[in-house]
This record gives sequence, structure tokens and C-alpha cells, in this order.
Amino acid sequence: MASDRKESVVENVTQRLRQELTGASDMGDWVENSTRKGWLTAIFELGAWFGCLYSGFLAEILSRKYAILVNVAIFVAGVVIQCVTAVGGSSCIIAGRFITGLAIGAISVNVPNYNAEVAPPEVRGSLVALQQLAITAGIMVSFWIDYGSNHIGGTGPTQSDAAWLVPLCLQLIPGIALGIGMVFMPFSPRWLVHHGREAEARKVLSSLRNLDQEHPLIELEFLEIKAQSVFEKRSTAETWPHLVALTPMNTFKLQFVAIGSLFTTKAMFRRVIVAVVTMFFQQFTGINAVLYYAPSIFEALGTSSNTTSLLATGVVGVAMFLATIPAVLYIDKLGRKPVMLAGALGMGTCHMIIAVIFAKNEQAWAAGQHKAAGWAAVAMVWLFVVHFGYSWGPCAWVLISEVWPLSNRAYGIATGASSNWMSNFIVGQIAPDMLEHITYGTFIFFGMMTLSGAVFLWFYVPETKRLTLEEMDIVFGSVGVARADSQRMRGINREIGLDDTLRDLGVGDDNNRSDSSGDAKLGGFKREDRGN
Repeated sequence: MASDRKESVVENVTQRLRQELTGASDMGDWVENSTRKGWLTAIFELGAWFGCLYSGFLAEILSRKYAILVNVAIFVAGVVIQCVTAVGGSSCIIAGRFITGLAIGAISVNVPNYNAEVAPPEVRGSLVALQQLAITAGIMVSFWIDYGSNHIGGTGPTQSDAAWLVPLCLQLIPGIALGIGMVFMPFSPRWLVHHGREAEARKVLSSLRNLDQEHPLIELEFLEIKAQSVFEKRSTAETWPHLVALTPMNTFKLQFVAIGSLFTTKAMFRRVIVAVVTMFFQQFTGINAVLYYAPSIFEALGTSSNTTSLLATGVVGVAMFLATIPAVLYIDKLGRKPVMLAGALGMGTCHMIIAVIFAKNEQAWAAGQHKAAGWAAVAMVWLFVVHFGYSWGPCAWVLISEVWPLSNRAYGIATGASSNWMSNFIVGQIAPDMLEHITYGTFIFFGMMTLSGAVFLWFYVPETKRLTLEEMDIVFGSVGVARADSQRMRGINREIGLDDTLRDLGVGDDNNRSDSSGDAKLGGFKREDRGN
């Protein structure tokens, strides 16, 4: 699971490039003009949006493993192009950031999926929650790399170009480490089964679980995987019979027609709105405006120097990392909606307080006065990221993964992720212009957007904690979709012998469940007799 953490470090080190570029000798307008500065930052997110779109296709035709390796190669190429900026000029940093964005957008989808497909069933849910924690850890590390590298050659006119080149080059370390690690990792058992390589899938499962291929637990997990694969193929055959064959062209077409099918009924479109708008509001809380432009924001709030701004930025990373830990531990106890509402109200309040302090002290800060008010505003920024860290950061991703029926889940989550990256791109583009031209109005804008997100959540989004898929159908007005999925899955379970295996292991078949496989049917059955 270390690969997930490495990927998040790569992503967030890349995101911090804007600050280091002030040392580049020929960047010119790209660091002085606010619109160009926004484009310099947002080009990465635009690339990531495209990467997110092609990630599923590449992972299906090449395998999860090879898709990650291909994108690692793309990432390394993008970093190398960025590293020659001192010679090649601004075009290199722009092209390099777009290329690394392509890779990170795809890897941010492929790595968590690969982890979930090779992990034991009983820890898959924990991995989803831990993903956001890993991302915040990467943000924290990247901020402190910025702070440390800022001192190379001094913090004044003598500062070396290494102050911004070192963070660029350091991206290669986790990227290459991920690539080397993936060379020695197996193919996903789920991908192998789906492509008819069942004997190889059994062998991989046996190796991953350190058990004999004939062990009952290997047989159980293999049949669970096979049931899901058969379910997906039959669902495709029923809806799009002309796309059943697993050819590259059919796989490419299926990505679009499956997502298009989400817009064909009112009930399904309501789920689309929940996923897309939730991820829109997650980004329009202003979280990435703060993360991308924190040094500039802190400088505008009256901090005395660039070094102090970077130090305050480092605290942002620590605060958000620590705030995410309670979410990982308590999200299933408290529910998604109450936590997200509390976070939205907290973030919106922080934005408004910052706006008031900014409006009252903007002129005084320019004259070097009222430093205490500036630090009060900085404290509100820290509190803002705390509110995001325990609420909309992890909970939004959990929420959009739970609202979909089984047959539409993969494409529904992909639609939400696409909304997230595109909203991320927009925020990255507009934030510098807003900070320059409307100053404290920026915080009013994001505060109002955050509170609007709370209103949307309150009136439109259901609580998904502990709801079965059938109950979710009732909430969204599509009664029968999950029930039909459940009936098809139960028929497949009987057909391939999964029910018989469960009975042999002393586990009853719970016909009221509609989970994607037998994973959730194990009840009190323990998988503790794995190899060590």
C-alpha cells in the first residue's frame, strides 16, 4: 500500500511548483501576471482531468499493473521536461506540468483500484478511508520540502536556482520508486479473471494470501471475484450486447455509452447530480486555492517575508493531516452528512472571518502595521483546513461511492472524479486573478460557495450510512434496480458454486444482501488462518 502514499507525495510536490518558479530567470509574466500564474498552476489539473478520462480504458486493455507502469513513464518524462526549464524556458514547464498531470490523473484512479483488487477483502474499506490520509501526508511533506529548499543559497537575491529545481527533481524519487515497485507486483486477480486467465488468478491469490491454491479461503475469494466478473459481463450483454467482446475498441466505446446511460432516467440523473455537484462544492470550498497559493495568501495577510509565508504554509499541511485522522476512525459511526454539514459551516465561517479581517487591515498590512490581525487571519486559514480535513476531504469520496447501484458504480464514481478534477482546474485558474483584483472578496466568494454546498447537502443529499442498495433505490426513486442486480448476483453465485462454498465453510447465504460479491456475506467468519 506504500505505492498509494508515494503517488500522493508525487502529486502534491508537483502542485507546489508555483512558489519555486519565482526563482526562474526567464519565466517573466508567468509568475507576475495573475492570469498566467493561474494557467501555470491549472495546466496540471487540466492534464489530470484528461488522465482521469483515459485511466479506465488503459487499465482494462493493458492491465492495472501495466497501466500504472505506463503512466509512471509518462510522469518521469514530464518531470524531466520540467527540469530543463532553466535551459528551455517557460514552454518546458508548461508542457511538463501538463504531461505530469496526465500521469497523475490516471495514477490517482489506477493505484487505489489496484490496491483494492489485490488487498484482502476485510481491509478494502479501510484503504478507501486511508487514501485521503495518504494524500494529506503527501501535501504535508511537499510543503516542508518547499520550506527547506527555499533556503538554498539564501532567501534573498543570492538564492540559487536550485531552490526551485530541487523540488522539481525530487519528484523523480517517488515516481521511480513506484515504477520499480510495480515491476515486482503481480497482476490484479480481478483483471486476470475478467480476461479469462483463471489459473493465473488462482496462483496470484495463493501468493498474495500465502496459502495453498486448494485452500478454502482461496477458493472462496476466487469465486467472489469470478461472480463479480460474470455479473459485469452479463450486465453489459443485457444493455449493450454489441460491446460484449473485450476488444480495445469495444472497451473504448463502453466508457462513453455506460456514462451516457447515467443520464437516461430521472432517478439515475439525480445520483449524477449528487456525485457531480458534491465534488464541485468540495473544490469550491476553496481548499485547493489555499493549498496551491498559500504562500501568496499568507503574504497578502501580512506575514513579514516569503520564508515566514512558507513556514505558515507548512503548518497548513500538518493541520490537515492531523484533522484527517479522526475522519478515518469515526466516519462510519457519525455518518457522512452530519460531518460534512459541520465542516461546511466551519469552513464558511472561517472564510467570512478572514474576509472581515482582510477588509479592515489590508491598508495597514501594506504599511507594515497590525501584524497581530494578520496572524489571526492566518490562524483562521489553519482552522479552515482542519474543518476540510475531517469532513469534505474524505467524506465526499465515500459519499459518491455509495449512491450507485452495483451495475453503475464504476462509471458513476468515474463521473464524480471527473467533476472533481475539472472543478480543481477552474479553481486553480481563477484564484490568482481573484486574489489580485477582489482581494478579500475572494474569501467571501468561497465562503458563500461553501455555505451553498451545505444547503445543497441538507436539502438534496441523503445520508448513506448503513443504507442497503435497495434502500438507496427507494431514496432516489429507482425502486427495483438494486433488487434486479441482487437477483442476478444470487443466480450467478448459485451457478458458479459460491453458495455451496459458503455453506461448506459454515456461512449462511444472506439473501437480503446485494453486495457485489460474497465479501460482505462472511459475517462472523474469520480469515485469520492465512499464512504468515
